[in-house]
Amino acid sequence: MPWDSTGKISFDHIYTEPDPRAFFGTLRRLDYAIPQQAKAYFAQLIDEYRADQDVKKPTVLDLGCSYGVNAALHRCDTSMERLYDHYANGESLSRDDLIAHDRRMAERLDGGDGVRFIGLDTSAPALDYALSAGFIDEAIHADLESGDPTEEQRALLAEVDIVISTGCVGYVTEKTLVRIARESRPWMAHFVLRMFSYEPVAASLAELGYETAGIDGVFRQRKFASEEERTQILDNLSVAGVDPRGLEADGRLYARLYVSRPNGSADGLAAVLNALPLLDQG
Repeated sequence: MPWDSTGKISFDHIYTEPDPRAFFGTLRRLDYAIPQQAKAYFAQLIDEYRADQDVKKPTVLDLGCSYGVNAALHRCDTSMERLYDHYANGESLSRDDLIAHDRRMAERLDGGDGVRFIGLDTSAPALDYALSAGFIDEAIHADLESGDPTEEQRALLAEVDIVISTGCVGYVTEKTLVRIARESRPWMAHFVLRMFSYEPVAASLAELGYETAGIDGVFRQRKFASEEERTQILDNLSVAGVDPRGLEADGRLYARLYVSRPNGSADGLAAVLNALPLLDQG
């Protein structure tokens, strides 16, 4: 398989299929778990925002949303394991039938907590599926690393209250996050692989009045796809001065969670999230 610019095996092909079956089929074999790890933290973040800002229906931007996985987990109150089973069992369906099935699932299981989801991604097919299935309410097809948002995209970004991500920071940089933050000063929560530094993002956001704090613990993302990938990632961690013993050295990629908040205490927000029970990291 090809390598991406970060030293990881590239999975670009599974993000550009017309539906998410290849995405879930491939990542299930690697025990891809970061959205499941993130679910409770994002839910608590949304609750904290509601209480602090007195906003009943917050708008959440999922950065690098692909097929709307984080929105589906929240909106349908489901799990990665159930989604893995769902798409494996739907192998024989046409794309239209799969969309219809997913839309019924979203409508039936929607918890009704009033969260509005916007997905931002560079993959038009993934966004189109997430929107058609009802996992997200709006889509922004953009590469904000390379340029500013359009006027239409800026109008949507201006409505964002919270930004979340589960793996795209490192591929996207402070360029993207600053372009988003300028529009509405949203709260942010990003799961970032340990081989990437969040410091450039935190420093750039600080210029816009943000504070940043890290959440305790680490969060497993997935197994290495090959011994070659493991070797490359361990080399990257060594260069970054990150000790992999007991974590990546044992065969998985791990992430940390950072929260960035404008005009308020990021440490206080981190303390609330730190009170959540840490899921099994084995």
